Amino acid sequence: MPHLVILYTPNIELETDMPALCRAMADAMLEQRDDEGRQVYPTGGTRVLAFPAAHYAVADGKGDYAFVYLNVRMAAGRSEAVKKRIGDALLEKARQHFEPLLAKRHIGITLQIDEAPGQVYDGKCGNLHPLFNK
Repeated sequence: MPHLVILYTPNIELETDMPALCRAMADAMLEQRDDEGRQVYPTGGTRVLAFPAAHYAVADGKGDYAFVYLNVRMAAGRSEAVKKRIGDALLEKARQHFEPLLAKRHIGITLQIDEAPGQVYDGKCGNLHPLFNK
C-alpha cells in the first residue's frame, strides 16, 4: 500500500526531471528498514506518482513561486522512530533532487506521511507482488 503522491506547480517542469524524482523516491522508499532490519515497504506495492497542479496560487502571487507537496500514505503498524527515519530520508532525497532549483528560485517543499488507521476497506487486485515475493 505505500503510495507517494507528488503534487507540484507546473512552473518547475522545465527546470527539473520529475520522472527521475519519482524513481529516486521509490528507490529511497525501498531502502527503508524497520528496527529489525526488514524492508519497510514491499517492492511490489511501492508506487510513486507525480501530478502537476492544473491551477494553483502560491504565497502572495507577486513572484514565480513554486511548491512541491509529497504525501506518503501507508498502512499502520510502524514505530514512531521508523516513521521519523523514513520521513527524514525521503525529505533529504527530495531536497537533494531540488537543490539546483532551491539555488535559483523560491520553492516550498513539504513532505507528509499519513497512516491508514481504521481502514474501512482496502481492496487489492493485481499480479505485481508475486514478482517480488520469491
